[in-house]
Amino acid sequence: MIEILKSIALKGGEIIKEGFATSKDISHKGVVDLVTQYDVLTEQFLMSELKKHFDDYVLIGEESHNDIIVSSDKAIYIDPIDGTTNFIHGLPHLAISMGIWENSVPIAGIVYNPILNEMFWAQKGKGAYCNGVKLSVSPQNTLQQALIGTGFPYAKVERGIEYDWVIKCITNLLPNIQDIRRYGAAALDLCYLAQGKLDAFYEIDLKPWDVAAGILILQEAGGMVSDSSNEPYHLSSKSIVASNGAVHDELTKYLYPI
Repeated sequence: MIEILKSIALKGGEIIKEGFATSKDISHKGVVDLVTQYDVLTEQFLMSELKKHFDDYVLIGEESHNDIIVSSDKAIYIDPIDGTTNFIHGLPHLAISMGIWENSVPIAGIVYNPILNEMFWAQKGKGAYCNGVKLSVSPQNTLQQALIGTGFPYAKVERGIEYDWVIKCITNLLPNIQDIRRYGAAALDLCYLAQGKLDAFYEIDLKPWDVAAGILILQEAGGMVSDSSNEPYHLSSKSIVASNGAVHDELTKYLYPI
């Protein structure tokens, strides 16, 4: 299963590498939510290849989900380019993400950055890896010394509850941690957490295709995931909090339930 995902991701990555080095046709899905022809082309390729090998799975892609966001049965969640804004601006922090879930549990996932040649993958019960190197979360157990990743939702432009939540959380959290990083691709943020480069991560309004693969990679590296109330995370949850486990409970005390 994982070898099939790797092969498909490598081929899809060639489309992204071609687009990264050339001009792009940019469309708006929202005020600041962008899409390019390469998002569409990559997803079309991934969906076509996945159908050949996983014909009994529901395929849920960011650009073609047709309002199917979460499936409780057998599903593959696909983000053709997580980090489209980075892609457009020539920043190499972006990835293909494909996560396979069965009965609401992740069983396999792959996150591939073709620009930096980083291939993260995991299978349930078999560990997590990047380019063949086994991953393990950081041992950091002091929140004040923890480096935290986050992201900002597209709904921020409306200055509604999502915007308020982001501002309140940063205001509350920032004095109590080492620092915050905002890279713009949640799938990779979860992988960097699994790799021990970050100690925790939190965000609001992410979609299943953003996190479906990264969650398993993190869990297989020894990390944990919840929502901002420190309750079990589901793909339909409004917020996500991920960590190395050691700083998790303290971190959630500085975040607001939503």
